[in-house]
Amino acid sequence: MARLACVDIPALPLQLLSRRHPDWAGFPAAVVADESRQARLLWVNERAMQLRIMPGIQYATALSLSGELRAGAVRPDEIAGAVRRITDRLRDFSPEVEPSVEEPGVFWLDGDGLNRLFRSPAAWGRAIRGGLCDLGFSSRVAVGFTRYGTYAVARSRIAEAAGVLVFESLAEEQQAARATPLDRLGLPPEQRDDLAKLGVATLGDFLALPASGLRERFDGPVARTHDLASGAAWTPLQPASPPRRLVAQIDLESADDDLPRLLFALKQLLDPLLAGLAARREGARELSLHLRLDTRDVRHEVIRPAQPARTAQPILELVRLRLETSRPGKVEAMEAELAGVPLDHEQACLFAHAPRRDLDAANRALARLRAELGSTAVARARVCEGHLPEATFLWEPLERLEADHGADGAADRQERNGTPLLVRRILDRPTDVTADLQIAEGGRRPCAADAGPAAERIGPYVIAGGWWICPIHREYYFVRARGGNVRWIYYDRRRRRWFLQGAVE
Repeated sequence: MARLACVDIPALPLQLLSRRHPDWAGFPAAVVADESRQARLLWVNERAMQLRIMPGIQYATALSLSGELRAGAVRPDEIAGAVRRITDRLRDFSPEVEPSVEEPGVFWLDGDGLNRLFRSPAAWGRAIRGGLCDLGFSSRVAVGFTRYGTYAVARSRIAEAAGVLVFESLAEEQQAARATPLDRLGLPPEQRDDLAKLGVATLGDFLALPASGLRERFDGPVARTHDLASGAAWTPLQPASPPRRLVAQIDLESADDDLPRLLFALKQLLDPLLAGLAARREGARELSLHLRLDTRDVRHEVIRPAQPARTAQPILELVRLRLETSRPGKVEAMEAELAGVPLDHEQACLFAHAPRRDLDAANRALARLRAELGSTAVARARVCEGHLPEATFLWEPLERLEADHGADGAADRQERNGTPLLVRRILDRPTDVTADLQIAEGGRRPCAADAGPAAERIGPYVIAGGWWICPIHREYYFVRARGGNVRWIYYDRRRRRWFLQGAVE
């Protein structure tokens, strides 16, 4: 029997909303139909469900259950764009992916013939979950044999705890599916509450009811759910077709290295490709440019504009910067391929809101840097788990600056209060500062000699451990000189030397 996987991204619109509001972590949260107190809740998180805040009730009613509830609206085009991105990512693990039309965030993948690519069904499920984690989405994966059985298990509390569930037999899958609470299966709120009054709490209780009686008492969705869960109604996997590649190429009459003429030829390729993207209501996210040279070499360039481009001009400007820097030589032929992405709400608006900080201008500047200096020229520090200060961050490429509401709010509050915003700079590698320090009291007390006598000393803050690799024992101090400079130093007990870790500005 062929394997099938169901992927559930719990409350996908709610995860998109949580990205906008990272400060909502730990609070009950919900997505509402519109910005009003009478709006109905469409999706809720686990914290809200624990407080009996369910989809379908009004926002005002939900507030009476918990005053800590956070809620907001998510545009349909934003949800559709996320579904497309996730579908494209899931095609890396199966050529046939079906996104649910009724519930955004639910997907089915055909596992037939993948046994030579993945060691086991469990390895396949873990790879799927890891791929979605790279996109920034939490997910639950159930690998089984039937559409509704895997769907029910993926929505259950067991899958929530395990992350990936794999069944070896159909009977095992059906047993786990029957234990799924009925309130997790997407039934209409009114019918769900009526069934709860009858003592129907799980899918197993629901399947025990006669189908004919359900049709007489309830409307179509309940009867259809019963047919799907019992196997009376069956539909094959209906995978979504991948988007058509937008590729064009041109052979030049003779090898040419004149940049204006090359850009003019490239514009002839880009205009019809951009028209194809516009028909799909998309903008150009990335240009893959292949240049065949008169030396028979092929140059590959990847250009990413600051925001999805709707015209050729911003792309051609970045290509000009890249070719001026790299100077590939004489070009005989070129091929261009555009990758699209749905246009955001601001790009489709006639009048755009101008924020206090123009992030679009900053992103355009970063795109020019990447075009001129290379795709890895712009990077940012990402916080990670590490025992030592220099191991608590990693450098990763920065694709786009995003508004950070929490950081902006903190900076604004400090500006209003007149308090300067402090920045701690960390050296990639601590440097030896023994010669620059006047050590007192047995060589243990720091003083910033190079910046004048120390006016203030804070510490020590001890970091010890590392026995699993190399034992360490550091005693950290903040040393403020009378001139105002603050240095961040530490004393290494094992090496018996002082090191400069960074500074506070």
